[in-house]
Amino acid sequence: MTIDAFQLYGTNLVDPPSVRLRAGKLEADLANGNLRTIRYDGIEVLRAISYLVRDRDWGTYSPEIADLRIEQSDDRFEVAYLARCEGSEDTKLIIDVRITGSLDRLDFEAEAIAPTGFETNRCGFCILHPIVGVAGSPATVEHVDGRTVATRFPDVIEPWQPFKDMRAITHAVMPGVQAECRMEGDTFEMEDQRNWSDASYKTYVRPLALPWPYRIAANQPVRQKTSLIFKDAGDATRHPPTAALGGAIKLELGACTGTMPDIGVIITPEEADATLSAKSLLSEIAPQELLFHFDPSAGHGVDALAQFAVLAAAHRGRSTLEIALPCRSSPSSEAAEIARQMQLAKFWPDAIMVSPSVDRQSTPPGSKWPDCPPLDEVYAAAHAAFPGIRIGGGMLSYFTELNRKRVPDGQLDFVSHCTNPIVHAADDLSIMQTLEALPFITRSVRAIYGDKPYRIGPSTIPMRQNPYGSRTMDNSAGARIPMANRDPRHNGRFAEAFAFGYAIRVLDADLECLTLSAVSGPFGLIAGPDEPVEQGGRRPLFNAVHRLSRLAGSSSQECVSSSPSEVLSFVARNAAGARLHVVNLTGEERKVDCGACRPADAGKELLLAPFATAALPLAD
Repeated sequence: MTIDAFQLYGTNLVDPPSVRLRAGKLEADLANGNLRTIRYDGIEVLRAISYLVRDRDWGTYSPEIADLRIEQSDDRFEVAYLARCEGSEDTKLIIDVRITGSLDRLDFEAEAIAPTGFETNRCGFCILHPIVGVAGSPATVEHVDGRTVATRFPDVIEPWQPFKDMRAITHAVMPGVQAECRMEGDTFEMEDQRNWSDASYKTYVRPLALPWPYRIAANQPVRQKTSLIFKDAGDATRHPPTAALGGAIKLELGACTGTMPDIGVIITPEEADATLSAKSLLSEIAPQELLFHFDPSAGHGVDALAQFAVLAAAHRGRSTLEIALPCRSSPSSEAAEIARQMQLAKFWPDAIMVSPSVDRQSTPPGSKWPDCPPLDEVYAAAHAAFPGIRIGGGMLSYFTELNRKRVPDGQLDFVSHCTNPIVHAADDLSIMQTLEALPFITRSVRAIYGDKPYRIGPSTIPMRQNPYGSRTMDNSAGARIPMANRDPRHNGRFAEAFAFGYAIRVLDADLECLTLSAVSGPFGLIAGPDEPVEQGGRRPLFNAVHRLSRLAGSSSQECVSSSPSEVLSFVARNAAGARLHVVNLTGEERKVDCGACRPADAGKELLLAPFATAALPLAD
């Protein structure tokens, strides 16, 4: 069966195919001029080496690539091209790139020049180390002053840069193989990108403590080089990774058990009318939680709360109001005013999630923290204004901000944060790889807040708010761009698979509630106006949220996948019996061997279509 690109990705535009580069045991994929999935003897050594240019809002330029030349032999490859970025005020940046690979070395060199000068927040190399198998493992860091320090990659997620003033970092790829990554041309530092749900540690050029944006001077070449150097002792006992063996992906029951979280949907005042028109569909989904967004600084007031009251009255489950408190005056007076408006609207939710509006913006290393009342004062004001209602705190933005500004939880009934998978990259592979980072995020939250009730969301592929710049990126063309307020894949089966994979990856966090969508609009389960699908039509994401809502409260048991980057699964048990739920995270068919999980039907192998899910009854 042929499935067209639009069904899968919500757009007929597809990521251009990568080119596989090989030199002996060294392999890398060339995609859009950068290197992805760099492997040695079948093991991923680096997730990427990229030359990236960011604008003043930390948006990533998509350079035009010209004069591409690729040459390969058995033990060597060479790549060369020119890349051009069009900046503001008709400025241009031209980057001359050379990539060479041999049996034991990979070099990526770039020279950038701007004929009239060029404004940027960052221009240069970005090197990504993977996290699975690397987190917590030993590393050796060489600093720019020549010092060498034995250390480890962070296990629990570091809020700030774990390594600064870097010249090189070395780690063990496998027994007998060391990989040294050496960076030249500037001072590098590393940040723990798991903060943003990226599945990587990122080593990047130009320390964040330096001013940004900055200007590249006219006609002044900027030269940088990244080298990956292997030292192989020739251990003959190595075995290729399971995923490299081919054949069916195997599933086995694991030991971890838990309870499926409640499922929420977010409703904003801007989408309240559309949600009211879709009340029958909302009843069909039957989420356990309606999460209402309220921002007085955006003009939200009594009318919005009145609409929320109508929706809450028609809903059989609970409701939470998330408040972006302006904090322009005293928190107590602002909270009291919101309570007065709620009284007028006759709207009393079951819980309040409150966070200062200013905390939606990131405070990167080296930046001045903005003025904000003490959070204990904010939470005390909420308790006084909303007596008898559960009060939650945390961040309306992402785990990054929660990790960097750890809220005092003594007065809180729950903590919450969101995630977004397109902060740094928006290609299909990078988005699905963010699922790998979710268990590290939830474990890090538990390390901070213990067994405090914990919620995540709304977490969607499109970005609802940009903590790192003045705006989210408009995306009317339906491209794959970071920090976009609309994303085409939200309309395709990609989003269904992503949401189901997301729920599986956070199962062991014992979440109170998980919110993965709105009802309508660019984050919704049904399409709104001016979208590439029929207005009011159900997106494939509907299927995932509907099924997860039905499973809320069920007991869950982990399943171990031999290739978790491709297929994830779990078992849910409730009054209707036990079922094995499986999701294909790839855009290609995958054969799955689920015999060890004892499906009730005779066949133990399952052929999953691209981005498809399946539910199989299990034998007693």
